[in-house]
This record gives sequence, structure tokens and C-alpha cells, in this order.
Amino acid sequence: MSALRARLTVILLAVSLLLTGQALTAPQRAAAADPGYLMVHFTGDSATGQMLYLAHSADGLHWNDLNGGAPVLNSTIGTKGVRDPALVRSPDGSKYWIIATDLCIRCGSTYANGSPDFVVWESTDLVTWSKPWLLGAAGLIPGGKNAWAPEAIWNPETNDYVLYWSTNATVNGIFKYRIYSARTKDFRSITTPQIWIDPPGSTLVVDAQMTEVPAGTGPYRYLRVAGDNQNNVEGSNSILGTWTNLGNLSSIGLAGNAVEGPVWMKFGDRNEWDLYIDYNNPQGVREYRPILTANPFDVSTYRLQDATGYDMGGTPKRHGAIMALTAAEESRVLARWPNTPAQRLQSYNFQDRYVRQTNFDVRIDPDVSPADDAQFRMRPGLTGTGTVSFESVKFPGYFLRHANYDFQLVHDDGSNLFAADATFHKVAGLADPTWSSFQSYNHPDRYIRHYAYQLRLDPITTTTGRGDATFRVTS
Repeated sequence: MSALRARLTVILLAVSLLLTGQALTAPQRAAAADPGYLMVHFTGDSATGQMLYLAHSADGLHWNDLNGGAPVLNSTIGTKGVRDPALVRSPDGSKYWIIATDLCIRCGSTYANGSPDFVVWESTDLVTWSKPWLLGAAGLIPGGKNAWAPEAIWNPETNDYVLYWSTNATVNGIFKYRIYSARTKDFRSITTPQIWIDPPGSTLVVDAQMTEVPAGTGPYRYLRVAGDNQNNVEGSNSILGTWTNLGNLSSIGLAGNAVEGPVWMKFGDRNEWDLYIDYNNPQGVREYRPILTANPFDVSTYRLQDATGYDMGGTPKRHGAIMALTAAEESRVLARWPNTPAQRLQSYNFQDRYVRQTNFDVRIDPDVSPADDAQFRMRPGLTGTGTVSFESVKFPGYFLRHANYDFQLVHDDGSNLFAADATFHKVAGLADPTWSSFQSYNHPDRYIRHYAYQLRLDPITTTTGRGDATFRVTS
């Protein structure tokens, strides 16, 4: 019996030490292992600002720009500018959509004369996005003009998505912006829009954002904030049902049109919420600022985070969307958009010429203008490690790809064939080992080379060919 007691004592001591060790180290492990958050946003009214950017945060308050602070998506349709993006994940995580305002201030559009449509992208992995398409919205509203600030959420009551946005139209003799809603299953067509938020009188509302609250954590299942000069916070148990006013942001000094683009975020590691607002600071610069609360249903508990408690990163961050990532999503996102520098490919035997795209054809030219026609990011190869692929800086998501041994700048369709055609082995330069040559992944007897200044994929057998197939990767 004493031997048994001794053995049990040893076992209990070991268990105690193990539990103690876990208690001491668990917070560190959780902090290191817990996935973070993804933000998609635009940066401002400039042409380059009205593209889509990504940032990542481990804690929801300190943000790091992805892709070197450069855009990850831009629009080639509509007004060719996008802003106010929403990021939507399907309930089963098999699809994602980005829906954005089709508006390009300072490159052809005005706030008074925008677009009735939205720009939509679709993805199955959060990193490879389809080509964009236009989704009609304001045109379905009698007298509707602009379509602004789209948002969408899955509605379990109707088994589809509720898309909501701001449109200016005349209703009951009053012309102003109201929030409309419609239903959709695929963001390619929508039901007839209905008024969803309409402040009394001439008070307009230019955007709104809602979030679902975990069941059992409060009196309402949904919360929304509307940019309606009062910045009202409301709660409801049904997305398309009755909403109850819970107060407004004037209690923390945020009223009027200085505030727009509200975005809710729930911290994953604690019972606390963050409401980001696109805020016109005292210096007249628009920027995101976080509002924290442990009880989003009690507006009196909302508090502005002081400047020392958050960092928005290097690029301005305007009205966007935030998603809590799974570990798999985070791994894919961080691998897809590392801070790879923009570089050029200089010809070895025509050293005043660089590889460039022009109308998506690829050649070598001198004095390339605009400069980003000749700028690429040398990514890890689309087929796997040990290889490289060349992504356009001007057209994110477009890569140098060969087809019938000719090169074009082509949008990544996510297929295995595309990945193979756009992947290369970087080897010592065939004409000079201090330079580089690029061997085809799926045609290893062929290399990238220029011929009559056009980029081709050819076997290399001559001295001239070796010079044509040699490049310097340079800034």
C-alpha cells in the first residue's frame, strides 16, 4: 500500500507541476497562437488612394500594412475607383466577397455625380480574387442617384444576405440620402430595394454598419451604428425587423458629419468590443480611431482609445471592414502579401530597356512611363517554394504568364495551369552569372527572353539568345 501511495504522490506532483506550468505559460502561448484580424480599406481621395489596401493586426489595435503599404486590388471597371469596402465571409467559410463603392474622386467622378453601382470581387480562399463585376443598386430605386458605402450580413431568417447601402433619392418630396436594403444570394443580383434607415425630416444618413452579437451576451442579437449626424447606436433581434435606439456617440464628443464609416470588431481574447470610426480629427485629417467598450448595448460605457493605445500603421485607413481571421486564413493572407519591394527587370543586352506591360502585352522598352508599367513584385512562386512569380504593381493580382510561348499580363484565375504558366526558377544569368535568368516551371527547356523587344518563352541555344534571356532584378 505504501508503494501505491508513493506512486500516486509522484503522479499527483507531476500533474500539479504540469498544470502550474500551463497556467504560467498559457497566456503567452495564446497570444502567439491566436490568429489576428484583417482590415481592408482605402486611403483617400487620390486615384491611388481609391484602391483597396490590407492591414493585419495581432491584437486589433496595432496595425501593420501588408504588401508594403501598396494596393492589393484595384478596379478596371466603372469609374475605376473603389472605396468604402465591405468584406463578407459565407457562413461555411467557403466563399468571400468584397463589395465597394464605385467612385473615383479627382479622377473623373464627383460626390454629386457618382455611380449607381457597386464593384464586387469573389474569392474561395481570401487571397485569390476574381475579376471585379458591377452590381446595380441605386438604379433599382425610383429616382435613385448614387450608391455609397455597401455593407452585407448573412440573415439566417431568410437564408441569404442582406445588402444595405446609402442612396440619394426623392421620397415624399424630400431629396436626401437614406439607407436601403435588399437581399441577395450571390452579389450578382438583388431584390427590389426597400428603405431601411430614414431619419426624420431632411436629416440624411450616408452610411451604416451592423454586427451580430454572440447569442446570450446581451438583450439584442444585432447592433448597428448609422452616420446620421447623431451617430445613433441601435439594437435588434431581427435584421429586417424593429430597431431600438440605445443612444448616440455625442456623449463622447462625436457628433455631426465629422464621423463616418463605423466598423464593429469583437476582440477574440476578451469580452470587449471595438467600434472603429472614420474620424475628422482636429487637424482636419481623416483617420480611423477606436472606441472601446465591454458592453456595446450601454453607450455610456463607450470610451475613445487614447493615442498611445493604438497604431493604425503607415498608410491612412479610411472607411473599410475588419474580419477576425482563422489560423488558416491568417497563414494564407500573410504568405500572399508579404512586404515585397517593387522591382524592375533590366535587359542585359539592351541595358536602357526594362520589361514592361502595355495594354497587358509584355515587352522591353526604354523610358517607361508611367513607371509602374515596369514594376513587379517577385513573389514566391504560385506553384510552391523554390520558384518565383512576377506580380504587376499597377494591376495587383495580374502576373507575367506565358501562353503559346508568348507573354501577357494576365489575371490569376487560381487554376493549376495558370500557376504553372506564371512560375519560374530563378537561375544564374545565362550570359553573366552575376545577373539572372528565369527558367520556365512547366517547360524547363525554355527561358524568359526578348525577341524583337517582345517577351517570349524560348529554348536558348545561341550567344544572342543567352543575352536576350539575361536580366537584372533592380529597383
